[in-house]
This record gives sequence, C-alpha cells and structure tokens, in this order.
Amino acid sequence: MSTVIWLRQDLRLADNPALGQALAGSGAVIPVYLHAPREEGPWALGGAAQWWLHHSLAALQTDLRARGSDLLLRATADSGAELLDIARSAGATRVLWNRRYEPSAIARDAAIKTRLRQQGLEAESYNGSLLREPWELKTKTGGPYQVFTPFWRQCLSLSDPAEPLAAPHRLPAPQRWPRSASLKELGLLPSVDWAQGLRETWEPGEAAALTRLRTFLRHGLQAYPTARDRPDLPGTSCLSPYLHFGEISPRQIWNEVRLHVLAAGGGRGPDQAWREHRFVTEIGWREFGYHLLYHFPETPQQPLRPAYARFPWSSPAFHLRAWQHGRTGYPIVDAGMRQLWSSGWMHNRVRMIVASFLVKHLLIDWIHGARWFWDTLVDADLASNTKGWQWTAGCGADAAPYFRIFNPISQGRKFDADGTYVRRWVPELARLSNDWIHEPWAAPDNELRQAGVRLGHEYPEPIVTHAAARNAALAALATLKN
Repeated sequence: MSTVIWLRQDLRLADNPALGQALAGSGAVIPVYLHAPREEGPWALGGAAQWWLHHSLAALQTDLRARGSDLLLRATADSGAELLDIARSAGATRVLWNRRYEPSAIARDAAIKTRLRQQGLEAESYNGSLLREPWELKTKTGGPYQVFTPFWRQCLSLSDPAEPLAAPHRLPAPQRWPRSASLKELGLLPSVDWAQGLRETWEPGEAAALTRLRTFLRHGLQAYPTARDRPDLPGTSCLSPYLHFGEISPRQIWNEVRLHVLAAGGGRGPDQAWREHRFVTEIGWREFGYHLLYHFPETPQQPLRPAYARFPWSSPAFHLRAWQHGRTGYPIVDAGMRQLWSSGWMHNRVRMIVASFLVKHLLIDWIHGARWFWDTLVDADLASNTKGWQWTAGCGADAAPYFRIFNPISQGRKFDADGTYVRRWVPELARLSNDWIHEPWAAPDNELRQAGVRLGHEYPEPIVTHAAARNAALAALATLKN
C-alpha cells in the first residue's frame, strides 16, 4: 500500500504525523513538494521566504537521500491534479498531509481531499503544526477566544501534547520514481542576487533548527524573560522561520524545554515552572495567532474590529518609502528596517516599534506594513503577521489601545541604552555619543561635527516630529468615536 506524503509547511522528518502514518503502511513512501503559488491567494510567498524555502527543500532532499529516499518536486497550478498523477504513476493508494490553516489553504485542501476520495484514493490530513487545533479551545459561551490570557490558560490546563515522533532511519522507496522537477526549476532564488545578508545570517533545514533550539536552551533560556526585549543582545531563539516552514514542530520545542528545565532541577515545582516560562508563553502566542486566523479568516485583509475600516489613514508615498528603506530620521526605527532588509528578520521589540511608527506616526494603513513584512521576512507567517500588525494598529484581538503610541526615542533609550543595535545597522551614526544616538537632531552642533554627521546628508532629518505625530494620531482616533 504505497503512500504519497504531500509536504508543505512541515519540511522535517522528526515529529511529522503524516509521515508517521505513511510509514505505518507496508508499501513505498513518496515524499512530494508542490510549488503552487497561485493557489496561495493574495499571500503567495515573498522573496525572502522563497529564498528560505529553496534552501529548506535542499536540506530536506539531502536528508531523504541519506535514508534511501528522495523528494519529488513539481511546479503546478493544480495541486489536486498533480497528486492524482503522482499517485497513479507510483501505484499509490493513499495521499497524506499535515494540515494548514490559512483561508486559501483550507478551501484548497478540502477540495483536493474530496477529489482524491472520489477517485478511490485514501486521503487524510493531520495536525503537524500546532499544540492544539484551533477548534479545540472555546470560551465558556462556545465561541473563539479574542483575549490571549484565558486562551493560554485553557491550553495549559489540558494534558501535555503527545511525545514527538522520532525521525525514521530509512524510508521505503518506490521501484520507479514519478517524474520530478529540479529544485532550480521551481524558480525560488532571486534572479538578481540580493541574498548575501540572508546567507550570512541563516542556515535553513531541520538539523539547523534543532541545533539552534538546543543552543538557545543552554545559553539563552534562563535570561530570556529580560533579554528578549534587548535588540542589542542575542536574547531570543530566532526559531520563527524554522517554525513557519516546519523544520521543527511546537511539540518538539515544548518537549525540549520541559526536559531541559527538569534536568536543571532546583526551584519550586519545576514541572509547573517550565510551563510558566516566558519562552513557552511565546509559543502560546503563535498558537493564539492561528486560533484567530482560523476563526476570523478575513483578518489578513480586514480589521477584526469593524470600526477601524473607517479609520482616516494617510497615504504619502514618500513616508512609506522612507520607512521601508530605513530613512525616517529615527535611529531605532531605521535600524530595525535595515536589519530586516539585510537579514530577512527583525527583533520582536523593534517590530513593535517600527509598526507603531508606521501606523501612528505616519498614519499609514497597517496593511502596507503587513505586505512589506510579508515580502522581506524569512519568517513571514500569515497568522503571526496578521496578529502582530492588527495588535499594533489597535484593530485586532487583545490589541494594544490605539492611543498607546510608542515614543521611538524613549524606546531606543530603554532597550538599546548603549546604542549598540543602532550603531550596527545605522553606521553613519556610530560616532555619536550615547546621549544623542537615539535623538541626533537634538545633538549640539559640535557633537554632530565630531561624529561626522550632517543631518539631511549622511543621515536624514526626522520626517515627522513625535509630538505632532502623536497629536495627529489621537485626532484620527477621535473620528472613530464620533
């Protein structure tokens, strides 16, 4: 009973429920990846994520070949037809996959499951991406959660997720492989090479994901509750792209954290303490994002709070371009946007700062920020991206109030006190003292001369003033109340 396993955002061999079910049969297993960007609706992969996907598929293909198998690749506009063709060519009777939760994927997968079954094939899907399915957690009234704390409290009240599945040592291969495209033919890499910063920063793949997790647990977990807000420190796990592409599962992270904390021992009730760790809570925020996306599928394009559809957004193209290119005149904002462009990633605290600046200082619709992040982040994830931008704009679930407007100067001084982060990503300001690194326009003339900074030349003047922008944002908010 040969089985086709359709891989998508689960590019790993360990803890892969669909693969585990495929191996439970007695026949060959045919791992397949179909590149079908048109089926992703308005959210086909951006450039940075395509770069990651290329290298993740290459790593998976290497891992499969080491186990006597291979990865069958095809580019298509009709995944259902391709799966039928592959199953018939290989004499397979089953097609299995792990579920996705984006609106376009849910509709597509349901149609494919029906189509395959009508052709006499067994077609089943599994949970390989979340600790809990989005429909498993409900409020007391039976509806979806819109506030994180009770959502996560209920999640923690349930029994622990099942133990992660071990990676197989061998995969039974078919006698004859169906035709496959080469990885290059999928066209995922940019035609003009802009990815040097990504190559210098990341190593995609399942092995790299597990190494990064275990390194973080040894050297970063203890300090994480405070270090996670410091962009000048390596205080976060940087696992988000690995999670998005499924090179590691949340069950694996849950289990590794538990084992690490219990092995360390000490402290009160270590079995409970690890569940309460701030890092585990961040896994909960990812779960919450998928809960919201599943129950409110319109939110990638529309605000969850309908009143915000009437918000009087501005649309100055110059301001948007200045923000995108890290030329706003606010060093912490510009540092974040340049880090994003160079590495395909941005520290989470800085994501909040730059997002707040776009929607509340520049009054530019959050959807423009979500689109830019989507194209430039290696960890671009529809659930997390949507939740984060709507949280910042005040129009989503459990959102920050719109009147909470981050001051980029005080945020920089608080979380990058020595200016280390700004000096790395905005090197034209590197010689400014700590007193002025986050507010160069207020620096004395002699300080600017000694630092080699001419505002409006080496570094721009602020494109808006904080006080005026704050007043304009509050005035715009008042129009909704009226």
